[in-house]
Amino acid sequence: MKMGMGYTVISRLRTLARYTIAYACITHCTFEYVGDFVLCKGPSMEPTLFSDNVLLTERLSKYWRKYQSGDIIIAVSPINASQFICKRIVAVSGEKITTLKPHPLEAESASKQPSEMTMVTDYVPHGCVWIEGDNKGNSSDSRYYGPIPLGLIRSRVVCRIWPLSELTGL
Repeated sequence: MKMGMGYTVISRLRTLARYTIAYACITHCTFEYVGDFVLCKGPSMEPTLFSDNVLLTERLSKYWRKYQSGDIIIAVSPINASQFICKRIVAVSGEKITTLKPHPLEAESASKQPSEMTMVTDYVPHGCVWIEGDNKGNSSDSRYYGPIPLGLIRSRVVCRIWPLSELTGL
C-alpha cells in the first residue's frame, strides 16, 4: 500500500513540474515577444508619467508599423546597457531635428560649471530615432547622447494601468 502512495506522489510531482515548466515558458515568451509591464522610475517623463506608474507595453507592432513621432518607448540606455529608459520619440529616420543641445554629460561633470545651451539643427540618421523626455529640464536623452538605433528599442507603451485612477492610453 505504501508503495502505491509513493508512486502517486511522484506522479503528481512530475505532472506539477511539467505544468510549471510549460507555464514558465509561455510566460517568458509572452513577456519577451508580445509585451510586458514596466514600472516607471524617475522624473524625466513628468507630467505625462510619474514614478511608480505601471505601464503596459507591446512588442508586436514593430513588425507591421514603424515607430512614429509621439510614441513613448522603452529602450536600453545607450550610456548604461543594464538600464532601461522611457522616452518619447521626437523624430524618426530622415526627419529634421532642431533642439537646444547642452554640452555632453562628461564635459558638464568635469567642469562643474552650469552647461550652456546651443541651438542645433540636424537630421536623424537612417535606422535611428531621436528621443526626449517630456520633462526637458530633468531628462538625459538624445540631446546628450544623440540619436539611438532602433535596435535599442524594447517596446512601445500602450497605456498606463496603475494607478487605476489614472488608467489611460498613451
